Amino acid sequence: MIWVAFLSLLSTSSLVQGMTDVERLELRYEAEDMFYHAYNAYMSNAWPADELMPLSCRGRFRGREPNRGDIDDAMGNFSLTLIDSLDMLVVLGDLEEFEASVKKVINTVSFDSDIVVSVFETNIRIVGGLLSGHVLAELVQAKQKGMSWYRGELLNMAIDCGTRLLPAFNSTTGLPYPRVNLRTGLQGVNSIQLTCTACAGSMILEFAALSRLSGEKIFEEKASKAMDVLWSARHRQSNLVGNVLNVNTGDWVRRDSGVGAGIDSYYEYVAKAYVLLGEDKYLERWNSHYSAVMKYLGSGPLMMDVHMHRPTTNSKHFVDALGAFWPGLQVLMGDLKPAIEQHEVLYQIMKRHNFLPEAVTADFQVHWGQHLLRPEFVESTYFLYKATQDPYYLEVGKKVLKSLQKHARVTCGYAAVKDVRTLQHEDRMDSFVITETFKYLYLLFAKEEDMFLDISQFVFTTEAHLLPLTLARLSNSTAVPVSDDFFYDEDEDVEY
Repeated sequence: MIWVAFLSLLSTSSLVQGMTDVERLELRYEAEDMFYHAYNAYMSNAWPADELMPLSCRGRFRGREPNRGDIDDAMGNFSLTLIDSLDMLVVLGDLEEFEASVKKVINTVSFDSDIVVSVFETNIRIVGGLLSGHVLAELVQAKQKGMSWYRGELLNMAIDCGTRLLPAFNSTTGLPYPRVNLRTGLQGVNSIQLTCTACAGSMILEFAALSRLSGEKIFEEKASKAMDVLWSARHRQSNLVGNVLNVNTGDWVRRDSGVGAGIDSYYEYVAKAYVLLGEDKYLERWNSHYSAVMKYLGSGPLMMDVHMHRPTTNSKHFVDALGAFWPGLQVLMGDLKPAIEQHEVLYQIMKRHNFLPEAVTADFQVHWGQHLLRPEFVESTYFLYKATQDPYYLEVGKKVLKSLQKHARVTCGYAAVKDVRTLQHEDRMDSFVITETFKYLYLLFAKEEDMFLDISQFVFTTEAHLLPLTLARLSNSTAVPVSDDFFYDEDEDVEY
């Protein structure tokens, strides 16, 4: 009955009157102001630190603040938030600040540090940010809007950073280790052999772009092989992947399968690798994975995790907020109806709690109340509006925007919410708030004819960085095949 009730709410979209151009313009300006409020707070109070601490109003440098565990591995004392923000400045048409920021990155950022970083986070945020910045710098230059001095410095920095990540791929299977030392490679960190599927499977867009822009084939070769290994490691009856595996044996350590944390961007990159690179193998893999996900996870109001080898059995009783990207990916790949339905369920949860909690139970209760101002829900809202032009999604975006303004905006940027039930703040503003959350909000309310960029000519990475579709025209002969029976071990306890 709950499911029926939620589905009945879908009809409400038809009741929404079109948002006036004036209100939409006001919301576009408000989204733009939100970006600058956060960006200027970072630049004035935190840069060259990686992140802004919005309650303390100072920068978070790696090694100077108390260690927060794995989440600190996204930081490498390389001006993370600035690099992550570069392409947003071009989206806004702020070419003067973009040019100044590019110069700051070129003149101040170094990757030659004795720091252990996450391969996944450094790739999607730093390599992706530098590549997008490079492509857009050349575009600005070609349009004669500035950057006349630019000679590919950001691309060179991306090559430097990518090269420092390459030792991660020196495993028995070719799957990347989850962490490397930027200066010494795997030295001291090769004992960490377990990685998540998304961590190993979210390299192909950035590394293929790096190869095709630089001519250095090794990046795409390594990332492509990792994708091949993950495909071969899928469960052959269910066509699902698990959550965590060993990079040297290829064996699954956690076999729960979903579309949220640990797996999310692997599926996203299988789909987008086809869109960006034009290689048929990725479309074939997407179709197999997608059919399996919808068969085993798509029957209820929330997409609950299952066991990859027993896909009719749920593996946990809650779902996490990262899975909110899924409707947007469904839109991109052409399956609109389930995207609308899943998004509406998430919206009802969001309205109940002001934000989407980090995790909710099967009956929509708060499991984990934290909210990091994540972008995934507004990302899906943006893609649904692009596909349907239904003003309902403008109203959804307005609700998200107003919640952020009311409950997360502080004097010095935007603060994460420790618990949606108390709305207490946390001294944290991840770089993705600026580069993703505010970017998708702005794009939702902006009209294409008013923008400097033709967004339709780009693919969004999982960090919302822009990679040009023209990359498909460049060489795609660098894929390294893995035998079809690679690491395949039949499970004895399969139920299907």
